[in-house]
Amino acid sequence: MLDTPLSGVGMTPLRKAAGGMVMSQTYREALSSLVNACGEELDGCPVILVCGAKNVGKSTFNCHLINTLLNHVCVSLCVCVRSTASVEYLECDLGQTEFTPSCCLSLSTVREPLLGPPFTHQWAPEHMILYGQSSCETDLDRYLESLKSLWRLYKGETPIVINTMGWVKGFGFQLLVDIIRLCSVSHVVQLSSGDKVMCPQLTPEFLRSSHGWQTHPPAQSALGEDNSGTHPAQWSYTLFGIHSEFEGAGRPGEMRHQRSNEQRDLALLGYFSQLQSPEPGSVRPLHGFTPYQVPHSAVAVGVTHCEVAPTHVLYTANASLVGLCCLNEKVSGRAGPVLISQTPVCPCVGFGVLRGVDMARGLYFLVTPVAPSVLRQVNCLLLGAVTLPNILLTGQTGIVGETPYVKTDYSFELTGAGKIHVFKGLARPGQMNKAK
Repeated sequence: MLDTPLSGVGMTPLRKAAGGMVMSQTYREALSSLVNACGEELDGCPVILVCGAKNVGKSTFNCHLINTLLNHVCVSLCVCVRSTASVEYLECDLGQTEFTPSCCLSLSTVREPLLGPPFTHQWAPEHMILYGQSSCETDLDRYLESLKSLWRLYKGETPIVINTMGWVKGFGFQLLVDIIRLCSVSHVVQLSSGDKVMCPQLTPEFLRSSHGWQTHPPAQSALGEDNSGTHPAQWSYTLFGIHSEFEGAGRPGEMRHQRSNEQRDLALLGYFSQLQSPEPGSVRPLHGFTPYQVPHSAVAVGVTHCEVAPTHVLYTANASLVGLCCLNEKVSGRAGPVLISQTPVCPCVGFGVLRGVDMARGLYFLVTPVAPSVLRQVNCLLLGAVTLPNILLTGQTGIVGETPYVKTDYSFELTGAGKIHVFKGLARPGQMNKAK
């Protein structure tokens, strides 16, 4: 049947001639070699970095590799070789995250197979840092400092898969060089498509002479040395080049909900679906949940992606998505809210909606699926550039009068009131289909 609930999220039946996932010969060889490497008795667990331009299949390869490793148990009668009970996953892609809403970097332990798109398996990673934007172009140093903070938490007891951005040109390539050196990877999987060269072949020899954003030849780790303590010049890795041969490789998808902003909205909806009851019934709207009351003096509030006047910070944060973060220092305020002017690199335990601000009683009203025991550690609310899906605000049912947070009596004749249109000279996939 074509008209099913799954078709609404872009999942359609395979054509009769289709055989499922298309794997090239280089894909199969790389997958087999990596599984063997994770099962062998090596000096330390494999550190696998997957890179490539946009839409070449990085996420699919990561999921396939993780599922294969979780299914791979290699036991001999005489010698018990390493068994992969879990796989670590370091998320370096801010825009297309796997286990969390976008704008975050995270380190997760994967113990169960990944059987769907990201919005179907949103969970709280072991470690997460809120960057605040879906791209790191505005602050490359804070991006790398956040990654360093996460990498120091990796214990090296299980294999780790590192997902990278599709930005592989200019500064994006320099960041990729830094990440390879920072994590002292043992295997690099480089995916490509078509005949156009988007990124140089990342051989160890090429990397030794390449300039990163923070690192420079001769090759050095961004932390000063690799995990083994050996001299950086002696470090090398195995490169696997995979040429993607599936239909549409290297081009944006044409199915529904394939655009990056739609994927980010679906991930947020998947995350906040944890608020809903597991029992069958109607979906509760945003105003139907009892919020937590948080004193102004207990948490600091900051904006990560732009400068906002102190008098306008609470206006900006009201009815917005906020990251629940934990500062090292104690937050204490006497009169009025506590505001921070610089974005810290600190742990983030989840997300919430700042439903309201009561200045008279000095309270924030926060809706979040994070458990109360974890919320006690939170002392900072950070507002990023990622906004709530419109459906969370416009789709609230059972309201008498105006919908909360939705303004209907609004004049677009005011200067600056209309939407800013950015023209890049590129037609979107939907426009291209209409033109045909």
